[in-house]
Amino acid sequence: MTGDLGTLTVRAAPSDAGGMTESLSGARVFALLTDGTQVEIRRLGEADREAVRDLHRGLSEESLYLRFFGLNRAVSEQVAGRVCRADGEGHAALGAWLRGELVGVAEYEPADVPGEAEFAMAVADRVHHRGVGTLLLEHLGSLARDRGIVAFRADTLAGNTAMLRVFADAGMAARRRFSGGVVELTLPLVSDERYLDAVAERERRADVASLEPLMRPRTVAVVGASRRPGTVGAEILRNLLSAGFGGAVYAVNPHAAGGDLHGAPCVAAPADLPERPDLVVVAVPAGAVVRTAAECGRSGARALVVVSSGLTAGQGRDLLAVCREHGMRLVGPNCLGTANTAISLDATFGARHPVPGSAGVVVQSGGVGIALLERLSRLGIGISSFASVGDKYDVSANDLLMWWESDETTRLGILHVESFGNPRKFARTARRVAARMPLLTVLAGRSAPGTRAAASHTAAAATPEITRRALFEQAGIVATDDLGELVDAAALLAAQPLPEGPRVAVVSNAGGAGVLAADACADAGLAVPVLAQATRRRLSGLLPACAVVANPVDTTAAVSAEPFRGALDAVAADGSVDAVLALVAPTALADLRGALGGRGKPIAAVVLGQPETVVVNERGVPCYAYPENAVRAFARAFSHARRRGVPPDAPPALTGLMPVEAAGIIDGFLSAAPEGGWLPPVGTFRLLESYGLPLAPWCWARTEEEAASAAREMGVPVAVKAHVPGVVHKTAAGALRLGLDGDREVRGAFRDLSGRFGGALEGVVVQAMVDEGVEVLCGAVQEEVFGAVVIFGAGGVDADALADRTARLAPMTAREADDLIREPRLSALLLGHPGRPAGDLAALRDVLLRLSRLAAEHPEIAELDLNPTVVRPDGAVAVDARVRLLPRRAWDPYLRRLR
Repeated sequence: MTGDLGTLTVRAAPSDAGGMTESLSGARVFALLTDGTQVEIRRLGEADREAVRDLHRGLSEESLYLRFFGLNRAVSEQVAGRVCRADGEGHAALGAWLRGELVGVAEYEPADVPGEAEFAMAVADRVHHRGVGTLLLEHLGSLARDRGIVAFRADTLAGNTAMLRVFADAGMAARRRFSGGVVELTLPLVSDERYLDAVAERERRADVASLEPLMRPRTVAVVGASRRPGTVGAEILRNLLSAGFGGAVYAVNPHAAGGDLHGAPCVAAPADLPERPDLVVVAVPAGAVVRTAAECGRSGARALVVVSSGLTAGQGRDLLAVCREHGMRLVGPNCLGTANTAISLDATFGARHPVPGSAGVVVQSGGVGIALLERLSRLGIGISSFASVGDKYDVSANDLLMWWESDETTRLGILHVESFGNPRKFARTARRVAARMPLLTVLAGRSAPGTRAAASHTAAAATPEITRRALFEQAGIVATDDLGELVDAAALLAAQPLPEGPRVAVVSNAGGAGVLAADACADAGLAVPVLAQATRRRLSGLLPACAVVANPVDTTAAVSAEPFRGALDAVAADGSVDAVLALVAPTALADLRGALGGRGKPIAAVVLGQPETVVVNERGVPCYAYPENAVRAFARAFSHARRRGVPPDAPPALTGLMPVEAAGIIDGFLSAAPEGGWLPPVGTFRLLESYGLPLAPWCWARTEEEAASAAREMGVPVAVKAHVPGVVHKTAAGALRLGLDGDREVRGAFRDLSGRFGGALEGVVVQAMVDEGVEVLCGAVQEEVFGAVVIFGAGGVDADALADRTARLAPMTAREADDLIREPRLSALLLGHPGRPAGDLAALRDVLLRLSRLAAEHPEIAELDLNPTVVRPDGAVAVDARVRLLPRRAWDPYLRRLR
């Protein structure tokens, strides 16, 4: 790109864009350019005046002309003064710094028309075409959205093709108008799918480029390689050499400098390395890690793997700061190392080299990593690339997902993730990668170490397990409950085609085992269909007369290998069958294992008595020790298959949303209560109504007379609910009176509540009773890490006891809302049965989608409870609601930045 991006005008207008945004604070934010180089992006201030002036003075004549429509270099002083003044309502400026040098500036300024601003950008000539301008545009756009600005307008010369290309590629729906050689562009600052896809693609390219020195190094050094075998540094060095890595390998040890160490040339310090190292593995005591990292940075290293553990929080911060200063990607600390079998790179201290294969693996736990490397290697699946990210100060599962996406060797991804830095970006990246390959994980950290005091049913439901399951479900990742189940599923997914449906044919020479397999299918949500008549006739002709040719098929123990093979062929050819499960009990009559081969459709086997939990035979058939293992593997494969190829669901078009009104209610409450708290009833109901959420008719009453008058106006039986600060669960506190009909009952209820709570009673909500239906809980909670999470399940006073609920991350799509509705056990009631008509699922979906948007767009909503929401055949309506607010800063989870 050329040096100038012209002068842009920014217009503020009402927006329905949604999403969360983050203002750049004074903290240092690092991001990647297109070539993987790290740059720092931060606010500009008075201390940066000289740097801004020098940047503009250094522009070429072409860039200067495009920037200012002229060649007056004296303007640089004026620009520096304007850009570097303190931020104001209509002014903000960001700078991009490369190795301490300012290489790009972006700003916007107030204009004469209220709500508009002028935007300008300049990029140093020497970094053209590296994505500096696009990165600044993304970050300033995020900041602008946070301040209510929803569109950029750019006026630039028609000949400024580089600037026009930047905006065309940004993913924004640009509108152009030509006038007298000038192009006026309007770019809505909407985080829609088109924009987010464009940002994600830029991030993928930049991230993969930054990982090249880590995953495909040409030169590797090990700092801390001891002379004593059996130490971590020594074993990493020996693994690098014995794996057959074709690049240069060096040891760094001052006590062995000048000679060879375990077969590698050894130097005293990183500065003495004869060539610039792409990758340095650091295995020194914790206290020496930061100093060592700085020495590696000065020697030109581009990536570090820090296996050392025991760093303090301060040492960790200093380590990351050193890596950012020198532009090094960092794996660890406290990790096992990395491997890439495509180049015979084994920079781990594992006992054996990983076998080359198709599985990419990323883990936080080194022990889990060792177990997976061993099992996948023994199964013959093998490893394409491996990273043990440990405490993941920098490189995380997100990075490896993008690496696998760009790697033609990896066909199966396995993740062990104990914590999340940016779950939203992780989910979006994983969903994209899962469209190409199966992704498997184990649900680590499902339980909390202790119980959390929850003030609402929704907060009580948002357990670590339910939020992680929600994340993995929306990300398209197949989540297993333990490592054994993960390996079982990996064996099937790596060796067999995907099932096109959930229908399984069971063929066994042991009838009892076949019945167990059929039961396991039912438990796992798979079907055991009735075989076609033609298939049954064919089986009758192949098998002994006493065989059972229904499904499951019992061939009898007397069957030999040839008819057993024929039986497998027959059921595989049946159109009602999607997968075949063969069960073999070893007998003295025949060895049926030779009949276990591919059939065009996915096939798995159970070899009863097999000592290994799972092996993959020479014909590529996974053979399990127990029917339940095989069936669960089929269920996981089908879980991936049914989501693969499904086009992304477009964001729902919801009408009647009033986000400005909602923000006003929230801001008004937090202004009076800066520390947050429970929103009073009137504010709660008005907040919900601003997003079109259906509520039973209600009225706020402070006196007995007002309550009676409200009930008369409604003309139906009513509920009277006391509002007492600190009382959340009204039924348990005796703050609720139901089914009141007429003045006498309403007045009596008001007097009862007044007597019960005395001066603490601030008023009551008089609300119309609604017809009976299915009581559900619809809620949302802001998780510290996951952001807004929507909870759905059984409602009413028994919600916590039933614990029948599920979750999704907000904002949801219509398809995700439908999945949410169908997951809990109570869905059977919503779908209807002979004794109960079906509920209005469309109305319930609309409630969940509106709730989802409200929680996603207003992160100050810490908890939101619509419990119960009554679902009837003719609609869904909330009859009780509570909202807790906290002062929270919005953030943009998709903004390109390093951890």
